[in-house]
Amino acid sequence: MTSGYFSASQVAAHSSENDCWVIIHDKVYDVTPFLNDHPGGKKILLKNAGTDATKQFDAFHGAGVLEKYGALCIGNFGEPPKAGAVEAASADASEEDDEMQFGEMVPFGDPSWYQQWGSPYYSESHRRLRRVMRQFVDREIMPYVHEWDEAKQVPMSLFRKCAEMGILASIAGTGTLPTDYFNVEDTILFRGGDNAIVNPANFDAFHAFIIGDELARCGSGGVLWGLCGGLGIGLPPVIHHGTEELKRRVVTECLAGRKTICLAITEPAAGSDVANLTTVANESNDGYIVNGEKKWITNGTFADYFTVAVRTGGDGMNGVSMLLVERSMKGVSTRQMQCSGVWSSGTAFINFDDVLVPKSNLIGKENKGFKYIVENFNHERMGIVTQANRLARVCLEEAIKYGSKRKTFGVKLVDHPVLRNKLAHMSRQVEATHAWTENVIYQTMHMPEDLQMIKLGGPIALLKAQATQTLEYCAREASQIFGGLAYTRGGQGEKVERIYREVRAYAIPGGSEEIMLDLGMRQSMKVATMMYGAKL
Repeated sequence: MTSGYFSASQVAAHSSENDCWVIIHDKVYDVTPFLNDHPGGKKILLKNAGTDATKQFDAFHGAGVLEKYGALCIGNFGEPPKAGAVEAASADASEEDDEMQFGEMVPFGDPSWYQQWGSPYYSESHRRLRRVMRQFVDREIMPYVHEWDEAKQVPMSLFRKCAEMGILASIAGTGTLPTDYFNVEDTILFRGGDNAIVNPANFDAFHAFIIGDELARCGSGGVLWGLCGGLGIGLPPVIHHGTEELKRRVVTECLAGRKTICLAITEPAAGSDVANLTTVANESNDGYIVNGEKKWITNGTFADYFTVAVRTGGDGMNGVSMLLVERSMKGVSTRQMQCSGVWSSGTAFINFDDVLVPKSNLIGKENKGFKYIVENFNHERMGIVTQANRLARVCLEEAIKYGSKRKTFGVKLVDHPVLRNKLAHMSRQVEATHAWTENVIYQTMHMPEDLQMIKLGGPIALLKAQATQTLEYCAREASQIFGGLAYTRGGQGEKVERIYREVRAYAIPGGSEEIMLDLGMRQSMKVATMMYGAKL
């Protein structure tokens, strides 16, 4: 992009097939090299050649298209500023303004504390983190989501960029930073100590929440799971229970974005019923011989490491162990599964055929693996809650934006009471879920750890069901508002179409809604009677 200024007459002079300029939102674009690639055909562009095409552009495209094709921008429309004039400050230039409000101010398009509402949960470091994360997502992720989704792959370059930011270390922790296994001074978020965007000593669960929430604005479960899915649930067992040698070798590489990891528990005949998994690890002189199959494993297609639940003992939960299996080991094979959604997450079918795993790759103690799996459930489910509710919010925001410009029968969609009713129900569910999420996060920071497994398991299970059912509702209603655009991959309805396909990926993994609802009430009633003496 150049910084020149062009008048209306100058732009109008470029109105042929061999020299085609247009004005969009006061920027001048040379679309000549793009004519043959335009999805709607070149005639539409030529019809508006040499003119201000903002209105026509907004009718069929989202703002993200301009970011993706920013290289076509050659300058600004209008008169250059006079000598000595002071240009308007950018929206994110002032930290004081950022403290007051943040984002596009679409109703319920962001959490309430972004829109001048007070909150007891967030400090200045949370606000700084929010700003930096939004800039990162808008620049490094948002323009490429559709491309990555269609390619069914997230590039390794994204892992490295996220590692440089400090995002991977934030995702892999459970509200804390594993600072022993990455250098904070090598990251953008944490370097500089007291002057850092986030002082690593002050990093808390709300910082991690902001990172997950802002990443989810990309509107793709596939990209989120491709980047966070395996790391967020596969690495914590190694961090908490692996040997120091295993941590130094595996955790450091994953947090640096050079290697990837996944959690391999689910099997063709054992999903939520973890205690009855059948993949076996028989002890030998050299270690363990692993045989079995795993299915629906996020990141399994490209993972370098597999945190695998295996049976080393008798039936049931007391015979389960966890092993760190490496792709380089003979007998490991994977193939990508063709799923309805989360395409770029590398969902895999994994086969272990006489895989020899050294005893040094045992995670924790033998036959104690079920405990380590359960320990990670709350963390995994809260990650799903964070993503699901932001994706629901994305559906709401996209629906409001589209409904504010699209007209039917001469009236904007948002001016039809029946459609405002849809937006109202979407908003109340998203806001209620978000408030509950913040409350639970606060408890994880202040409740003793030994009580969290007992007292928070039930509410988190219910919260997961709440979040995924909110997502399903919002995806459906947004699809109805977008109409045919939400039935087409790409274009204005891109995010809504993709999210609607991914609803089941949130409602089933991490504990299906039916199991979560039952578990949530059983656990809560047990806690009420045992800890509080409820007369039930």
